[in-house]
Amino acid sequence: MTAHLHDSEKSATEAPDASADIDNAPRIASDVEGQDVARTIVGEEGHIVDPAIEARVVRKIDRFLVPAMIVGYGLVYYDKAILGSAVLFGMTTDLHLSQVYTQTSPPTTDTSRLSWATSMFYFGMLAGLYPMTFALQRFNMGKILGGVVCCWAGICLLTAAVTSWQGLYAQRFFLGFVESIIPTSFMCIVSSFYTQKEQSLRQSWWFSSTGLFTIIGGALNYGFGQITGGDLKRWQYIYLLAGSLTFLFGLCCFAVPDSPVSAWFLSKEERVVATERLRYGQTGVRCTKFKWSQIRESVTDVKVWLVALMMASAYTVNGAVSGFGPLIVSTFGYSTLDSILFQFPLGGICFISILLTGYLSSCIPNIRILLLILCCLPVIAGCVLIWKSSWYHHTASPVAGYSITGFFGAVVSLIITLGMANVAGQTKKCFMAATIFAAYCVGNIIGPQLIKSQTKSRHYPELWLGLIIW
Repeated sequence: MTAHLHDSEKSATEAPDASADIDNAPRIASDVEGQDVARTIVGEEGHIVDPAIEARVVRKIDRFLVPAMIVGYGLVYYDKAILGSAVLFGMTTDLHLSQVYTQTSPPTTDTSRLSWATSMFYFGMLAGLYPMTFALQRFNMGKILGGVVCCWAGICLLTAAVTSWQGLYAQRFFLGFVESIIPTSFMCIVSSFYTQKEQSLRQSWWFSSTGLFTIIGGALNYGFGQITGGDLKRWQYIYLLAGSLTFLFGLCCFAVPDSPVSAWFLSKEERVVATERLRYGQTGVRCTKFKWSQIRESVTDVKVWLVALMMASAYTVNGAVSGFGPLIVSTFGYSTLDSILFQFPLGGICFISILLTGYLSSCIPNIRILLLILCCLPVIAGCVLIWKSSWYHHTASPVAGYSITGFFGAVVSLIITLGMANVAGQTKKCFMAATIFAAYCVGNIIGPQLIKSQTKSRHYPELWLGLIIW
């Protein structure tokens, strides 16, 4: 360590042997209750970090964490969004998710059960957010994350065995409960491994999988749409694949470290550098003690609730698009498979806009709010275009409007970054992360309820007007 890390007021030979303390981190943490583990490792006084060593450490952290988070959040999005494709493959009929009323003239179809099946996932996520988040803070992150993700895989696999809409409601609730651990854990990981300047770009990297897996998931679902034989329905195959991939990811999660202090993929010296570099951001690394003072501070912090309000508003769009997107496109006169293919441009716009805004935020100071406002404009334009266009056979304008609503991904990514980059303290980070995704759940619960099958002939006015107002 002494060759690269120097005390700002002492010579290299006088610097504390922080590398040696790494091995004793768990014991030190238990002896110093409530104190950041990082402070017990690098001491109270600041050190100057060699930029070359710091750059190498950041690259190693990126190589280990970022691909895993992209895959993890991509599976979350794919898992919850495949309901939209499954209903096109017969799930609606098999599980009686729609009701036809022949007493009316002409007969009307009620899809409120499908709306509630979509919303039920987010009721489960809402119930799981706070307990899962604080379990992550209190216990070993890798063990908690790996165990819960494997449970998620099991629940996803069991979807293929569901035979009624009531069973689907139960499955969706518990699926949401266990999946709630992913977004909050990723937000806490990024804020614990990266400086404030670096967080915007890294948050955008893992969140960009929203768009990436819209494309990958659409391609997989299109492939399953070609199945014409077999003992299972096409929608059952989709869930079996999603559950199997999730289980493999869950096994990998057991290797996730708690913080830079315990990052096994870094050398002892690199762990010290990874910890020391976060001192200047004053965001802390990890403290397993639950601090009520930080909870009180969070509850009275206006920023927390403004971020939550923005998140709920933005994700009202996602609640409708992820659950009903392919179904909405099919009403424009396109076939089941064509409706799935039209998810590609939406996913591409979502993917590129998230990465671009993340990059700009990392390069240009104080630009996040401006970018957020600008990205809202095409979403509003897309909603208006869908609502006011003519929905004749194979019409193009509503499909174009549907595609540009993909900018909502950049809006949400910027909101997450705004929230997580402006809080310090592990308990407050966890509270902010959980609050952001509680608001995420509220928006996703509201979105599907704005789609009323009785208003299809008028282009679902409650949906588009509601999204524009939000």
